[in-house]
Amino acid sequence: MKKQIINPWEWQNERSYVQAIEVTNAKGTLYVSGQTAINSNGKSSTDDMDVQLSMAIKNLEKVIKEAGYECKNIVRLNIFTTSSQELFSCFNIFQNWIAKHNIQQASTLLEVKSLFETLKVELEATVVR
Repeated sequence: MKKQIINPWEWQNERSYVQAIEVTNAKGTLYVSGQTAINSNGKSSTDDMDVQLSMAIKNLEKVIKEAGYECKNIVRLNIFTTSSQELFSCFNIFQNWIAKHNIQQASTLLEVKSLFETLKVELEATVVR
């Protein structure tokens, strides 16, 4: 697999994403449903945003690893949140995770009216091999 990052500017680097990624010769593509702060028993978290973000990241990692893929090969990561303001107050959790795995992904952040039950953040990913 070959990935080519397309960044006509540099400002997005501080925001932990890239403008576009071209993937050629991929051996597989994994489309991951939105991962949230739901525990292994299916119970939605009622915790604050930083706890929910951390849990959503762990759940995303679990699905990716179970499928035999690696987080470093996430090429698209969409973020849905009920509050951009709350999310940005703990965005360092997300940015540290991105840096830890050397992820370079195209992203879209959307503030939505609501998510399932008490959830505040959802991460949807595309991963290649």
